[in-house]
Amino acid sequence: MTYVSKLAVPPPSYLCSTACRMAQADSKVLVLGTLAGVAGIGLAVVCYQGFRSRRRGSCQGSYLNRSYEPRTGVMLTDGPGLPRGQAEVLERLEALIQCVSELKDEMKSLKNALPTLPDQVREELRARDVARRASPLHRTTPTRRKRAAGAIAGATPGGRSSEEAESEGGYMTALTDSEEEELSDAEQRDEEKPADKLSVLLERIDSLHQGAESDKRGSLDLLLDHREEFGQNSTFLWRLIRAYCDVHDVSSTLEEKKTHAATGKKVGEEAVSLNPTCAESHQWYAIMCGIMAEYDTVQNKIKNGYIFKDHLDKAIELKPQDPMSYYLMGRWCYAVAQLSWIERKVAATLFGEPPSATVEDALKNFLKVEEIQPGYSKPNYVFLAKCYRDLGQRDKARDMCQAASSMNTVSKEDEEAQKELDLLCPALGV
Repeated sequence: MTYVSKLAVPPPSYLCSTACRMAQADSKVLVLGTLAGVAGIGLAVVCYQGFRSRRRGSCQGSYLNRSYEPRTGVMLTDGPGLPRGQAEVLERLEALIQCVSELKDEMKSLKNALPTLPDQVREELRARDVARRASPLHRTTPTRRKRAAGAIAGATPGGRSSEEAESEGGYMTALTDSEEEELSDAEQRDEEKPADKLSVLLERIDSLHQGAESDKRGSLDLLLDHREEFGQNSTFLWRLIRAYCDVHDVSSTLEEKKTHAATGKKVGEEAVSLNPTCAESHQWYAIMCGIMAEYDTVQNKIKNGYIFKDHLDKAIELKPQDPMSYYLMGRWCYAVAQLSWIERKVAATLFGEPPSATVEDALKNFLKVEEIQPGYSKPNYVFLAKCYRDLGQRDKARDMCQAASSMNTVSKEDEEAQKELDLLCPALGV
């Protein structure tokens, strides 16, 4: 078809148990390390208190005022005869004793919390495991769970897994939870990951797009059957636009063609609004605007031409190495370059400024297509030949005609290109 009118792309569950054991081991190391530190600091305090008793009996004119209060430590007051360096040492020891007092309180709180720590860790791991199983993208299938359980069981003496050994100490492992809640094979199929399901669907749609007329109609029906499920996914929506375009091409009646074109354009508006960064959505929306130009009034035809150009520019900006976008842009430029004086005046009257493009602009885009993907299509060679002919470069035009003739006719657009080629070749002496 002619897309452009005259104006117009687990972690394994045993890691949870490992995390539980690591949390318990880290707690034990923390407690032992802290107790050792407290013992060392306590020894320093005892030495300091012995030194203070000796100094009180030997130093004249000094006095020590000591008072114990909860979490306040010891308060020292220097006498007039105490050397300055010793006073500084005493101040630092006072601060140290204050920290020791606070540390003792914290140790007491930690010791009180230790008995409940395994329960807290277990509850946290259980909550995470429940959340993981609830997520369809991270659900472990029964087969994988059994395989993981067998591998772990074989790694320990007597066929007993490390998770089971840990469970005897009072921990509930994520693997045990998973095994208890294994899904049946039927449930597994029903709860297939949505991402995988969409990928399989899109693969099938792309295959049908390359098929015969019945395949193209089947592609549209299949997409419509899943629209409620995947209608908010841009990769799904732009394929739906493409399917409307395909069915438009193979439709036999004018009314059916107009219906598919109008519906496809509405889907295109939805797709570019949903995800403005999807190049294919802009590309296929532009194509539907070009198709609609065949059925609209002159005013809407010109309006669709402007929309076509805007969204094609956006598609090229988002995906600059897509040859299809440059081919479509070349078609638009060539169509605009062929506008009559009256058509330009109508466009200027309705929109203030008529569209502007030359045959050189069209040629530049068609050559870009060949640069990105040599031998892209029969229609691209035909338009290269037309551009060279219009620019007076007849030798190059003949070369393009020969290149187009060497390509097979596969699609309906190829058939239209062949009809133009049959008229072009005699005129150029090919």
